[in-house]
Amino acid sequence: MSGQRPSPDHPRPVAPPGQPMTGAESLVRSLESVGVDVVFGIPGGAILPAYDPLMDSKGVRHILVRHEQGAGHAAEGYAHATGRVGVCIATSGPGATNLVTPIADAYMDSVPMVAITGQVASPLIGTDGFQEADISGITIPITKHNYLVTDPADIPRTIAEAFHIAGTGRPGPVLVDVAKDAMQAKTTFSWPERIDLPGYRPVSRPHGKQVREAARLLVESRRPVLYVGGGVIRARASEQLRRLVDLTGAPVVTTLMARGALPDSHPAQLGMPGMHGTVAAVTALQKADLIVSLGARFDDRVTGKLSTFAPGATIVHADIDPAEISKNRVADVPIVGDAKEVIADLVTAIQAEHAAGRSADLAGWWQQLDTWRTTYPIGYADPPDGEVSPQRVIQRIGEITGPDGVYVSGVGQHQMWASQVIRYERPNTWINSGGLGTMGFGVPAAMGAKVGRPDATVWAIDGDGCFQMTNQELATCVINDIPIKVGIINNSSLGMVRQWQTLFYNERYSNTDLHTSVGSRIPDFVKLAEAYGAVGLRCERPEDVDATIEKAMSINDLPVVVDFVVHRDAMVWPMVPAGVSNDDIQVARGMSPTWDRED
Repeated sequence: MSGQRPSPDHPRPVAPPGQPMTGAESLVRSLESVGVDVVFGIPGGAILPAYDPLMDSKGVRHILVRHEQGAGHAAEGYAHATGRVGVCIATSGPGATNLVTPIADAYMDSVPMVAITGQVASPLIGTDGFQEADISGITIPITKHNYLVTDPADIPRTIAEAFHIAGTGRPGPVLVDVAKDAMQAKTTFSWPERIDLPGYRPVSRPHGKQVREAARLLVESRRPVLYVGGGVIRARASEQLRRLVDLTGAPVVTTLMARGALPDSHPAQLGMPGMHGTVAAVTALQKADLIVSLGARFDDRVTGKLSTFAPGATIVHADIDPAEISKNRVADVPIVGDAKEVIADLVTAIQAEHAAGRSADLAGWWQQLDTWRTTYPIGYADPPDGEVSPQRVIQRIGEITGPDGVYVSGVGQHQMWASQVIRYERPNTWINSGGLGTMGFGVPAAMGAKVGRPDATVWAIDGDGCFQMTNQELATCVINDIPIKVGIINNSSLGMVRQWQTLFYNERYSNTDLHTSVGSRIPDFVKLAEAYGAVGLRCERPEDVDATIEKAMSINDLPVVVDFVVHRDAMVWPMVPAGVSNDDIQVARGMSPTWDRED
């Protein structure tokens, strides 16, 4: 397309080959060549050579964060919201190790990210030099690949490869550690004409025979379920998914990482499966005779006690990562391929089955499914008089902002409520830390999402515990004109841990109270927001919820922090306790739905 800026997925050189420069200049030029428009980072001694040419870059914007963890989560938020590769940068030693958590987070959730770190000079490597840490060794288990660069001539090729690896196949983080002397030395810039990685050949096209077998099973099944994971969003396959759903009429469950892959308004959408999923979604998987998994990994939060998960189901497992197939649940029909390609081919195969007069009769199955979702809808009880319902706050944020908003959460009860009560109609509008469950993810990830999608309204739905881990990035937002909105669900405690202590530890609340007493304000989030230069609001009465949200929505030139003081004993329901069979899902404390388990 004419005028399209270069993309990390489609690198193109912007400088003539053979141009002399320092390794640091080559690094910046390489970032420009892969189309990077923003990096989040903090300078320090070992990475300092790169910061001088970065200052002169016309294409790469640097956003100075307040903590390297914030840089990593901001890069993740950017990647989640845009589908492009996010970039963070840090110095050696503690700067690099502060990136370990967001790198691990990106690895678990298949987020395309490149982390660039400075390293001590080559002669000092291995001597325990000042601010030395073997970050490439440390991150081997949590990266798709990583590099230690000591030759400045290798910088362009390494950057080109890093972005290719991060953004193709199953996306994930790649670390590039560059020695300080390699950045200071002179070199010539030579962009690789092609990327040659003999050991890296992701399979995108699925095997036709396996797809046809999956189609045959779908038209013969009486109780199928399409189990959709985050891989569908990563593959940008939502449109293809909708065609498959409309064609088959099969019910769909979308995991925590796949919310928005199919609109919540679609009649086939049963909601989220798993520990805090809907009764209809959890039970549909348990009673299914066929599960077609698309870009999901059968993780423990979905399966519950694995040996009891979906005992009567044939399993079709499609994933771009062959290591995921049969890792937890053995697949009867394994399909390796990109979700967009798999679903498109499956649509074609289903159409061929229909043309031959073969189609599934799902009327009885839908009658049962509709009974479950009508009888056990997601809901919540009103708190005592005068107290604010956290679920209602989050629901109203979603309703007032609308489906075009981007919703980023921290981790805990507020995360689960946000996944349940906000209706997601589009992909890439729900951003959270799923696999690693990283508290503190919300504010910096929302910052990155807003940078990637400046025209969207971006809400960070956070807890008072999560917010206190990374709220310093409000300063970054104010200084860099990144007007996110933060809704703090303030229950004066570490809410999800408190819920578990209520249910499983005889209400012994060991070290989960964040305030010395109910009603105390340490810190006062309104004053804290104002100290950072943001707008601070507080809501303590149910009748003020809508007006407070609308006030926050009316402010678009500064970050807004809203302290929603909510009922502290609200719980997330439904719930499947850890290690328990999904058959024992609870819709309230001690209460399980009653159904015939032989159905």
